[in-house]
Amino acid sequence: MSATTIAALADRTEVAELFARLARLLDEGRYDDAHTVYTDDVVVHSPRGGELRGLAEVTAHLHRQHPEGEHTHHLHGDVQVTLDGDRATATANQLAFFYRDGQPPYQEAGTRLTYRAVRTTAGWRFDQADIALTFLRPLS
Repeated sequence: MSATTIAALADRTEVAELFARLARLLDEGRYDDAHTVYTDDVVVHSPRGGELRGLAEVTAHLHRQHPEGEHTHHLHGDVQVTLDGDRATATANQLAFFYRDGQPPYQEAGTRLTYRAVRTTAGWRFDQADIALTFLRPLS
C-alpha cells in the first residue's frame, strides 16, 4: 500500500471519528469541549437552532437546549467521507434517544447529517454542519 493511500485512509478515519467524538461530548454534556470537533468559525444549520455562527454561539446553544436531568444517547451509521485535499465532506445518519435520570427513553429522533471538515493545526475539525430532521417521535 502506498504512502498516499495510507495517508488518505488515516484522514478518512480521523474525519469519521469526529462524529463519535461529537456524540460523546453531547451525551456527556461536555459542551465546552465543542472546540475539539468544530472550528472557531463553524456554521451550523439545525432544526432546533436555525443558523448558528461561530463556536461561541454553538456552545451557548448546546447549553440552552439541554435542560437539567435530560440526557441523550447518539448513534451514527452509514458514515461516508469524501476527501478533497485539506477538506472533506462527511455524511451520516444519526439516531438520538432522549431520556431522564433513571427512566427509559421518552423520545427518539432521526437526522441526516451533512458536514464539511477541514484540516487544522489541531487535526480535522468540522467547519460546517447541516442537520436535517427525518423524524421525531415520542416513545411509549
